[in-house]
Amino acid sequence: MNIEKVYFNATDGLELVGLLHKGESKTKRIIISIHGMTSNCLKKREDVIARKVTDNEIDYFGFNNRGHDVHAYSGKMIGDEYKKLNIGTAYEDVLDSIYDIKGVILEMVSRGYNEIYLQGHSLGCTKIVYSYNRLKYEKDEVLKYIKGIILLSLVDIPKAQRVYLGDNYDDIMNIALDNEKSNNIDKIMPKDSFIHPISTKTYLRYFRDYEDIDFAKYYDENYDYKELNNIDVPLFMRWGNVNEMIEQDAGDLAKMLNEKIRNNKKNINYIDGADHGYTDRYEVLADEILSFIQKY
Repeated sequence: MNIEKVYFNATDGLELVGLLHKGESKTKRIIISIHGMTSNCLKKREDVIARKVTDNEIDYFGFNNRGHDVHAYSGKMIGDEYKKLNIGTAYEDVLDSIYDIKGVILEMVSRGYNEIYLQGHSLGCTKIVYSYNRLKYEKDEVLKYIKGIILLSLVDIPKAQRVYLGDNYDDIMNIALDNEKSNNIDKIMPKDSFIHPISTKTYLRYFRDYEDIDFAKYYDENYDYKELNNIDVPLFMRWGNVNEMIEQDAGDLAKMLNEKIRNNKKNINYIDGADHGYTDRYEVLADEILSFIQKY
């Protein structure tokens, strides 16, 4: 396996970088990995999956999207001026993920790949489902290159926060609202507001203005999962059952979604013994992803 560092731009001009893992044989198939909160493309899980698939004529590209790590910098041209911007988990707007995802697809297409599998982990899943639905609504031509969707530990973010904060939820929201009224939307929220440092604007996106990303309503037995059912290509979904960021038993969740999601090329299950990051189960996960792609 060979690894190449690739610099490219999101479609709004933001500068991004990733690692292209290439097998010995030339291929038109590739997995593009979208990481989650505070993460990046330098993960052992990424390497294990990349090694497995490149040995089977599927290349792999993991990149640092605008939500990488807690706080980071990137830049883009705004008019004739180069602007340095705050990015990272603390400052990103999850809806901007459409620019990253479309940009990375176009970059890989320019390199000769025309069978693309989008793989997300945690918040990366949210970004993929949101972006796929938006691309479909806009009838964007890049959709024709997406041959499968791989979702690893899709989280119900608004619900998880309510569970995390409990009785303090309203008090923390009021702090965010006060910051907004004072025009301090970049101000970092108090330490116990969230599991990671987070700015006021990002907090409000996840927990007030979340209607566009609120499609993992596992608690709502009447929800029709229209966004997931809008995915036309083969769909792979997994969770762990140890310290996973879900309230339900992983087996019960997989069973429910197998009933709710109508995709006739779906593969929805959990990996026994895996945690949210699939620690100690990387090889199992890689084998299941490879089997999914080879089947469809």
